[in-house]
Amino acid sequence: MRNTVLYGDCRQTLQQIAQSGDKARMCVTSPPYYGLRDYGSEDAQIGLEESPEEFIDQLVEVFRGVRDCLTDDGTLWVNIGDSYYNYRGGKGQALPKQSVATTNQDLPQKNPRRGNKLKGYKEKDLIGIPWMLAFALRKDGWYLRQDIIWSKPNPMPESVRDRCTKSHEYIFLLSKSQNYYFDVNSIKVPTVDGNQLKRRKSVWEVKTKPYKGAHFAVYPSELIIPTILAGSEEGDIILDPFIGSGTTAAVAKSLKRDYIGCELHDDYDALIHKRVCGL
Repeated sequence: MRNTVLYGDCRQTLQQIAQSGDKARMCVTSPPYYGLRDYGSEDAQIGLEESPEEFIDQLVEVFRGVRDCLTDDGTLWVNIGDSYYNYRGGKGQALPKQSVATTNQDLPQKNPRRGNKLKGYKEKDLIGIPWMLAFALRKDGWYLRQDIIWSKPNPMPESVRDRCTKSHEYIFLLSKSQNYYFDVNSIKVPTVDGNQLKRRKSVWEVKTKPYKGAHFAVYPSELIIPTILAGSEEGDIILDPFIGSGTTAAVAKSLKRDYIGCELHDDYDALIHKRVCGL
C-alpha cells in the first residue's frame, strides 16, 4: 500500500488500507468544506449534505476509518475552515477555502441536495463547523489535543462591511491514544536574535499559494511540513483520505516518508503523480 492512491469513496478505500496491514504513523488532511462546491455530482461526495450536522456525521465516519489505519501512537491533523449561513443566497462574505477555485458568497445556495431553510441557524450566522467537528471527533474517542491557528498574511479579499476580513483557519491535532508520537524538537523555530531555537507556538503564519497545475487551489506545503515532522519519523507512512492534488504525498516524499492517499476522482491521478515527482 505504500506510495499508493486508492480511488473511490474513502469510506470504502480506508477499509482496504486497514486490512492491508500497512499502518500509517499519522494522517494530515483537509476535507471538503461544507456547502462550498459540487465536485461532480457523485452521491458519495462529502460536503453537500442537507445540514451541517449531517456533514459532521459523515466526517466522523471517515475519521473513524482513519483511526483503524493508524499505529497506536498515531495522530490526526485536520485543516478545516468555517462557513456562514445565508438562506437567501445573494451577495455576502466570500469564504476562504484552500481547495476550491471559486467560493460561494454565503451558504447555502438553493441546492436540492441541501433543501431549503435550515433549522437552528439565523441568516448571517457563523456556523462553527471546525469546532463542531472537533467536539464530534472527541466524542467518538479521539483525544483532542490542540487547536492550531493558520494565520494568513495574504487572505482572500472580502466585500463584507459588518465584520473583519477572515484571515485564519484551524488545524486540529488529535491523537488515537493518550500517549502518542510528537517530536517537539523537530519543529522548533529560531528566536528573534536567531541564536537559539524555541518551541513553536500555536499560531502558524503561512501565506496561501496558488497551484497552476490544478483548477482548484491547494493548501501550501509550508503549512503541513511541521505537522509531518512532528507526527512521524523517516520511513513512516503518511495518510491523507482527501488527497486532492497530492500536496500531502509530495511533502511526505520530500521529507523521506511514504504516503497512502484516497481520492474520489481518478482523473486527478496524473496531477498527483506530477506533484509527487516534481515538488
